[in-house]
Amino acid sequence: MTADRDMAPKQRLHLVFGGELRDLDGTEFRDVAGLDIVGIFANYAEAYAAWKAAAQRSVDNAQMRYFIVHMHRLLEPTAEAADVRAGV
Repeated sequence: MTADRDMAPKQRLHLVFGGELRDLDGTEFRDVAGLDIVGIFANYAEAYAAWKAAAQRSVDNAQMRYFIVHMHRLLEPTAEAADVRAGV
């Protein structure tokens, strides 16, 4: 079982969500309770694909914005700093 874990790519969780902004120059949402939580993804490539699809669905609403949150950086900040130093 540890061999499988060693061979699998490192999981780096990403959250994709969006909603209508109060102001196009900011990141404050009009209705936090109404945020569209697209999902949590195991890697950036999957999160980016979901972000792009959600953003394209809302192209007619200029106030609507979607974001990718690098959850792995919040969950393991020291590991992220070590990866940056190592060039990963």
